[in-house]
Amino acid sequence: MKRWFHKLFIEETTNTFIQFFRSLFVGGIATIVDIGVLVLFRELFHTPEKAATVFGFIAGLAVNYVVSTYWVFAKAKVKNRVVDFIAFAVIGIIGLGLTQLIIAPFAMEGIFGEGYFVKNATFGTLIPTDKYYIAGKLVATVLVYLWNFCARKFILYRKAESDDTAAEA
Repeated sequence: MKRWFHKLFIEETTNTFIQFFRSLFVGGIATIVDIGVLVLFRELFHTPEKAATVFGFIAGLAVNYVVSTYWVFAKAKVKNRVVDFIAFAVIGIIGLGLTQLIIAPFAMEGIFGEGYFVKNATFGTLIPTDKYYIAGKLVATVLVYLWNFCARKFILYRKAESDDTAAEA
């Protein structure tokens, strides 16, 4: 039992399943930060959804990078941390674009104007239309998480793992 726990949570790994498992935790923490900042800026400071989403994204990205590089993907393909962060961030920025597209139909002021679900009051009285953006963010979180993990795993960290496998042979 201790060995299993140690392998899953402590040891450095190149095992995709363990990395995926760990990234769920990291993604969860980053998502809490992201959504927390989004809601904070939207509800407390009355920032438009688009801008509040960007602020949440930046906070979540920073948390995600720091924890991911030390716990999920310990062996970077790129040894220069600045270049590694830039590549990590570019993948995240693509994810931000996907988030904006996904959240748009749920937003009062989406990138294409008032969103489809808001216009049609799709969720009726279940959720006030000015809170639909939260439902959109939850949908976006799942889809963008999958994009981020796969892109980072197979673009940023794949070569480092194949080098390790070659070295072991």
